[in-house]
Amino acid sequence: MTTILVVDDHPSFRAQARALLAAGGFEVVGEAASGRSAVEMCGRLRPNVVLLDIGLPDSDGFEVARGLALLDPPPAVVLTSSRDASAYGDRLPAPGTLGFLAKDELSVASLGALVEGGARS
Repeated sequence: MTTILVVDDHPSFRAQARALLAAGGFEVVGEAASGRSAVEMCGRLRPNVVLLDIGLPDSDGFEVARGLALLDPPPAVVLTSSRDASAYGDRLPAPGTLGFLAKDELSVASLGALVEGGARS
């Protein structure tokens, strides 16, 4: 089973994502509200996948993704934002990530496609 850590500074989005993903068969092992707590929780919980908001209060998701890539083994990272991918220009696709999903496009199918695609690579 795919285990997921949801990282977002908005509690309502974390709760919504947790419910959606759990109903779709993913195991949500935790939630984090900051980049620092995301790295700490990944080290402790060892999720397979991190759904990572780009706009965090203490750092941006790109920076956090680089930190997560140093873990052994590193989790797969999917960046998310309330903004469209075009808002990030050439920063997407980001090195070390499976891809990007706008928050309003998050679904079990869309996340599953990225995770499965990353597993085959």
